[in-house]
Amino acid sequence: MYKQILVPVDLNDQGFCDRAVKLAVWQAKQANAEVHLLTVVPGIHMSMVATYFPKDAAMKMKQDVKQQLKAFANDNIDDEVIYKVHVAEGKPYTTILDYAERLGADLIIMPSHKRSKINKVMLGSVASKVVEHSPINVMVVKPQS
Repeated sequence: MYKQILVPVDLNDQGFCDRAVKLAVWQAKQANAEVHLLTVVPGIHMSMVATYFPKDAAMKMKQDVKQQLKAFANDNIDDEVIYKVHVAEGKPYTTILDYAERLGADLIIMPSHKRSKINKVMLGSVASKVVEHSPINVMVVKPQS
C-alpha cells in the first residue's frame, strides 16, 4: 500500500484538482498514508524575470500561495488524514518529480486537463510529462464530462 501520496494542486483552477485530492484522501484513509499537497509557482528568480520584481517578492508570493494552499487543504482534507502543504518554484513537471523523490512519495495523484490534440502538441501536458518521467506510480484523474 502507498504511504506517501503527492498531489500537485493548481490554485488557479481549484475546482479542477478537487477530484484528485478526494481520491488521495480516500487512498490515505485506506492505507494510513500521508498526503502532500504541492503547488508549483513560476520561477521568478530567473535573471531576466527577477529584475522586474523587488528582492522579497518571491518570498512574499510563496507565503501568500502557502496560505491559500493551507485554506484549500482545510476545506478538502478530512481531519483524520495527516497532510502537509508545500510550495516550490520552478518548472512544474520537474519540480513535481523532484518533490516526489525528496518526500519519498510512492504515488502521485494528479489531475489532467481536457485538451485538444493540437493543444497537447503545442503546449505539452504536465501530467503526461510526469507520467513519462516518473519512477513511481502516477494516477491521472480525468475531468468529468
